[in-house]
Amino acid sequence: MKVINAEIVISAVSQKQYPNDRLPEIALAGRSNVGKSSFINKMINRKSLARTSSKPGKTQTLNFYKINEMFYFVDVPGYGYAKVSKKEREAWGRMIEEYFVSRENLRAAALVIDIRHDPTVDDVKMYQFLKFYELPVVVIATKLDKISKGKRSKHLQAIIKKLNLNSEDAIIPFSSETAEGKDEAWRTLLPFIK
Repeated sequence: MKVINAEIVISAVSQKQYPNDRLPEIALAGRSNVGKSSFINKMINRKSLARTSSKPGKTQTLNFYKINEMFYFVDVPGYGYAKVSKKEREAWGRMIEEYFVSRENLRAAALVIDIRHDPTVDDVKMYQFLKFYELPVVVIATKLDKISKGKRSKHLQAIIKKLNLNSEDAIIPFSSETAEGKDEAWRTLLPFIK
């Protein structure tokens, strides 16, 4: 897909702040520092629309990125980051749950996982949570450029096994450095936003 325009519309913390233009949405979930912002930037050919940070736990709101006036990528706060207070984590948890449970125009979730490591307990919980609410999930296995070609299959199989990935859910190896996997990611996500 050719992205002509992309903009951040709002950083929301509750339902009353969500955009109300009824466009389809794809949520991006994943651990802090797993590369969600880099994934968004690579997909839309922008260097820094989605702010990346070397400091985990930076995204603390639901960030709605409108793409081509067609749909939204919604970046949700990363989970599993220890340096955030328990109270803050609980508030994020409620905010994320409210979004996933109540949002009618949410079409699918992209679960972003670092291909180099087995999914964490939090990754598995997030996948199970998304499946409990019957959301289609596309697993984006980022940082593909950091492992050798010969080891890719082994790493992907480990993710599939650990998540107990449903056969209808896709897994896409992806590199925000080289753009490998970008075309496949668009092919997989487009049916949810048409």
